[in-house]
Amino acid sequence: MNEIIDYIISFLVGENASAEIINQIGYTRQEDDFHKYKLVIYPSTFFDDNIYSTTDSLPKLPLQIWEETPLLFGKPIVEQIGETIVLYADLVASTYFLISRYEEIVRSDCRDKHGRFPGKESLPNRAGFIDSPLVEEYGKILRNYLQKLGCKVPEPPKSIQKVYLTHDLDQLAHYRNVRSFLGGLLRGLRHPKEANKAIKSFWGNIKNDPWFTFPYMFNLDNIARKGLGDNRCESVLFIRAGGGLRKEDKPVLLYHTPDFQRVIKLCRKQNITLGLHASYEAGINTYRLIDERKNLDRISKKKTIYNRHHFLSSREPQDMQALIDIGITDDFTMGYADVAGFRLGTCRPVRWINPIKKQLTTLILHPLAIMDGTLSDKQYMYFNAHDAYQYCIRLADMVESWNGELVLLWHNTAMEDTSRNYHRELYKNIIEYLKNK
Repeated sequence: MNEIIDYIISFLVGENASAEIINQIGYTRQEDDFHKYKLVIYPSTFFDDNIYSTTDSLPKLPLQIWEETPLLFGKPIVEQIGETIVLYADLVASTYFLISRYEEIVRSDCRDKHGRFPGKESLPNRAGFIDSPLVEEYGKILRNYLQKLGCKVPEPPKSIQKVYLTHDLDQLAHYRNVRSFLGGLLRGLRHPKEANKAIKSFWGNIKNDPWFTFPYMFNLDNIARKGLGDNRCESVLFIRAGGGLRKEDKPVLLYHTPDFQRVIKLCRKQNITLGLHASYEAGINTYRLIDERKNLDRISKKKTIYNRHHFLSSREPQDMQALIDIGITDDFTMGYADVAGFRLGTCRPVRWINPIKKQLTTLILHPLAIMDGTLSDKQYMYFNAHDAYQYCIRLADMVESWNGELVLLWHNTAMEDTSRNYHRELYKNIIEYLKNK
């Protein structure tokens, strides 16, 4: 646990804090050791052997409030003992709980029909801070106390550190196979425009297909990249390179077809990063990940290091080890399908902590803040266009205030140009807002 504790304290204080300052912070109940530190965080019972991994370890609602901030563990008490400030608010355990997805281990019986932990059931949502990165607030409080003790702890700049504009390639086109073409013709009996689209797509060029929105989508991405700079903005297309045994992994992508190769050539031309979109099947049987990654390596002719699970179906926290085993360094799955916000309680990339083994790993988790369907689907947030935009901007501003990174997920299918779909215009407006940040 010492490595994890040191990492969490460093993460809270900030990446620009010196080792000398970090060493001034202790995490101990031993009063005889308090004098060794300028500031001590007093551990709660969370990590005790008879408490950890039991339901007794879960925070009790309503949460206590300390420094106007919800506190998961410990007490909202500060005490001066000698020359040492002692915080009884257990910021270490509270942070650990959020960034490790610990809740999903203890509440393993709480899953939706896809085996995912529902965002609406999560503590951040039930306690009302899903739209606020609580861990960053803990860091601010900790820095304030260190500054009162005379430590020169820099505050992070108020700017978005990085924007990831990400897209999942679930379906390449709408009408480019016989079954979907015939379905379009059938629906065209009531809606003639759909029949016309199906005919133009099936018998013509894929550029006529309403779901082939990649040129439009990537052009918007390039506007953001030009404004923010390539070092602060990256566009990523996650490609499913396996699956097919389950309906959730259909349609199967045919990599040898001219349509698919056209997308790959466009990605190379536009300098779009390719990442693995681990299949629904691989989310259940993780041994399939190795073949899927090899397939994408062959397609992209590069070593794949990014991943996002199809359906956001990273079901169990311990399954993350499978990504490490196949050489994935960065995962972009960490958002809830049903609630937009901060699943990990932070808006900064964080190293994954295995809550079963209590082990700090090398895998970097990038918090997914916003997915298109989360905003509009009836079973999720069901926002209208105005409210969706306002919520997205609020999250973006929150990320900016904490010098975090903003990860967006928009599908090519959501960018279809129809009056029933606001995501095309919404994405354009978000890009316009971000490009000068």
